Order: sequence, then structure tokens, then C-alpha cells
Amino acid sequence: MPDLCDLQIHVNGQQTFFLHEKVFSRFCGKLRKIIKEEKRTSQIRKSGIVIDDFPGGAEGFELVSRFCYNNGIITITASNVSLLHCCAVSLGMTEKVSSCNLLHQSETYLEGLFNWSRQDILTSLKACESFFSFADSCGLIQKLINSLLAKIAQNSDVFASSSSSSSSADRRTRTPSSSFSSANKSAWWFEDMTILSPSTIEQFLKTLGAFGSDNNNLVLTRFVLHYLKTSAHNNNLIISRSEYTGLADTAVHGVVLMGKTSFSCRSLFWVLRIVSGFGLSRECRAGLEKLIGGLLDQATLDDLLICGHNGDAYDVNIVLRLIRLFVHRDSKILCVPRMMKLGRLIDKYLREIAPDQSLKISKFLGVAESLPDYARESFDGVYRAIDIYLESHPALPLEERSRLCRCLNYDKLSLEACKDLAKNPRIPPRIAVQALASQGSSLPTANFVKEKDAKKKTSISKKPHQMVLYKKNKSRDSASASDHHDQSLDEEDAESEHMRLNLQRMQWKVVELEKVCREMKGQMLRMVKTGAMVPPPHTRSLPRLC
Repeated sequence: MPDLCDLQIHVNGQQTFFLHEKVFSRFCGKLRKIIKEEKRTSQIRKSGIVIDDFPGGAEGFELVSRFCYNNGIITITASNVSLLHCCAVSLGMTEKVSSCNLLHQSETYLEGLFNWSRQDILTSLKACESFFSFADSCGLIQKLINSLLAKIAQNSDVFASSSSSSSSADRRTRTPSSSFSSANKSAWWFEDMTILSPSTIEQFLKTLGAFGSDNNNLVLTRFVLHYLKTSAHNNNLIISRSEYTGLADTAVHGVVLMGKTSFSCRSLFWVLRIVSGFGLSRECRAGLEKLIGGLLDQATLDDLLICGHNGDAYDVNIVLRLIRLFVHRDSKILCVPRMMKLGRLIDKYLREIAPDQSLKISKFLGVAESLPDYARESFDGVYRAIDIYLESHPALPLEERSRLCRCLNYDKLSLEACKDLAKNPRIPPRIAVQALASQGSSLPTANFVKEKDAKKKTSISKKPHQMVLYKKNKSRDSASASDHHDQSLDEEDAESEHMRLNLQRMQWKVVELEKVCREMKGQMLRMVKTGAMVPPPHTRSLPRLC
């Protein structure tokens, strides 16, 4: 046994092979040279030969061992030709060392590469993942990719951009799924390519001149997005997500270049969700967000509900950035209808995120105050969102609750919302008083005035008839003078009536405010008696509003 195993080889620190020196020296020129140099010392007999960075590690060296011990014969297939070729290059298994050596056999097999099936090419590329750098350095990756492109080009025009293949109206109505499924009809190879590593896909795109900022092809952009989506859904990712950064940037460059002509607002949010999980560069992220921000008024509530990170249910920061981009852009052209449409959407968004226990007041206020005042006809939606937030965060101190209410415009609250606010025990009393005071000039009195006007008209309509009947027997001159006198009296009565109605309106508003304040004061007193709260000195005695 010692005579048969007179050579020790340590491969990549993984495994030690005990071999026969003459067998390996016959085929491996590199080992023959190392053994010849090491024979001058006794170290080769004790410690053996150490080989690092060997292609395929122990698995590759075992295939080489079988080849050597089988007198230079081995079955080569599409699944092992890449590994055998790289091992042969690494150990110098050329024709100078031995005829019909491993390198010659692998090269002969690769000569028929363009006759392989597409699946065989993908299998060989997949096998190169563990030794990709070495396979790339010896030109094997490029050979396989060229052959793959030839196969794809036989059945689809991957080099032509399809950005003009559909009308702009169709693009606006497309959903992400329908848009990308229609592209997949002509790009059947998308799913096949998902088995490859990101390094292989990068090399694939570089061969086409469409990697990074050079990407201007819609088909390739859709392919990269499909690849990233599939990779993100794979829970068994071994490779770090940072290795997908180049692909994510490539996809975003293509999306930004195509812009609104090829991607609807909803599709852009779909893209954002995909690439956000990878290490997207700051420049590409800014370009994509700017594109989405310009179309934000076309978004839906589902579009804005982007999953957060680090325990947050929603990514509020990205929504804030998008709102600011829209406001900054739209304020230059002052498109009020678009801004008001976005205002209604943001109010819905606030109500949706308000129950989130991890949502900070600063972020809630940031979203609520990110729009100009004219973006909202009414602040009832903001008040409802505040109420939901307070209900979901019952431990908030008085100062924080008051701070939360600063985003309200009391003048744009309806009477119903104002009454509900005043009776709401979660709203600080000071805020309730401010809201009621602001309503003093806008409380509706239409019904009250109509009733008074109706009574007055009935009363006035009766009196002139009595006067006419009474003066029926007067002379014509006397009747004319009387009519002129009655017209003057009617004008004076109308002016007095107008002043009286204005006074009644003011009195009605005061009564309404006093009623609401009494109800609020009663609630506070009941809370004090039950020990639920101790009002500060300035709230224990409410002034009478007169």
C-alpha cells in the first residue's frame, strides 16, 4: 500500500488524496513539474503537495483521478465538460504531456457546442458557478454565452427593443401582470435563464452591450426584472443580495429610459417593489423615484402600501419622498385638480397606516403635512386618521396628542367632524376649544334662516292685503301718495329685517357653541370625579362664550 500511494495532494483545504506518483505524472504536466522540484527535499514525502483554488474543489480533482487511473478515458457530457475542461487547464493536461489528453478531449467536445440543445448549454453554464472566475478567464463562459445567444436568436428578436410595439393608451391601461405576460409571449427564454447565477447573467448582458447604463432594450429590461423577481421569491438564496446590485441598476436604467411610454404608474410601483430588495445604487433609486413621483396622482392605495423594513409594517419614508417629488414638480405648474386627487389618496393612506404600532408621530405628521393646504377641500379625512391613530396608541401623553393634532386645519372641518372632535375623549380639551372657536364663522344656519324668512313672509303677505281692503274707498291721489309712502316703509322694514336676521344668526351660533362647551365641560367633570384625569388649572373652569 505505501508503494501504491506515494503522493499526497491537499486540494483547497477540503480533502487529501493519496495517489500514485507515476500515474498522475503521466497526464498532469503541472504536477510533474512540482514533483520534480520538490523531490530535492524530503518535504513531499511528509506533507505532500498543496493545491489551492482548484476548479471544482475535491469533486473536480476526483474526476481527474478517474481519468488518470482509467488510462485517459472518461465519459464527457454537457454537465461535466466545463469542469473537466477547467481542471485540464489548471493541471496542464496538454498534448505535450500525453497524447489524447484531457484538455484535447474536452476541447473536441466543445467544438460541437453550436449543435447542443439550449438546455445543454444552460446546464454547462450552471455547472460553472462554483469556479466562474476560472472558467471566465479561460474563455469558456464567453463560448457558452455566444452559443446560447445563437439559440435564442433563432426564435426571438432579443436585440430589438419593443418599446414602440404598443400604443400609449394600451400601456396606461395595462397592469403589471398583463404587461409582463405579454412580453413573455415573445420572450419564452426568460424562465429558462433564471437557473443561472447573477454573475452569468451580467456576462450575458455585457455580451449584448446592455449592462448598467448601456441598457436601452425593453425586452432585456423586462427579462432582468423577471430574473430579479424570481430570485427575490427564492427563499434559499445562497449568494448575497449585494451581488444583484449590478442587475438591479441595469433594470432601473432601462425603466427610466423607457419611462412613461412603456410603464404605467402601477407597473413602476411593481418595479420599485422588486428592486428595493436588492442593493440599488443611490443614483438609480433617485431616478426611479423621480419617475414615479411625477405620476403619483395616478397611484392607488395598494400601490402606496409598500412593506417596510426592520419591523415596520409600511415603508413610509419612500412614500414621503414620492409626495415631495410630486409637490415640488406640480407646484411649478399649479395643477390643482391633480393635487386634490393626491390629497384624497393620502388621506386614505393615513387611515390605513394609522393602526401600525411602530408608526411614529413624526412620520404620521410628515405625511399629513407634506401636501399644501389647497390639496384638501376638507380635513375630515385627516381627523379620522388622527382618531384611528389615537385609538391604536392609547398610551400617548397629552403633549404628544396635542402635537398630533397640529396638522388639522380647523376652518376646513365640517360641523359634524367638529362636534365629534369636541366630544372625543382622546382629543385634548384645548384642541377641542380651538376647533369650536374656528367654527364660529362657518356654522351652517341655512335651515334656521329659512324658517324665519318663511314666517316673516307669511306675516308680511297678510298685512298688505288688509291695508288694501281698508283703503279701497280712498280717492286716486290719496291712493297714489299712500302707495309711495308704503313703498318707503317696506324698504325700511326690509333693512331692519336684514339686521334682525343677522343678529339672530349670531345669537344662534353663540347658543350652539355654549351647548357644545357645556357638554364638553360635563364630560371633563365626570372624568375628574371618576379619577380618570386631573385637568390642569386653566381647564377646570371654562369661560362662557358670549
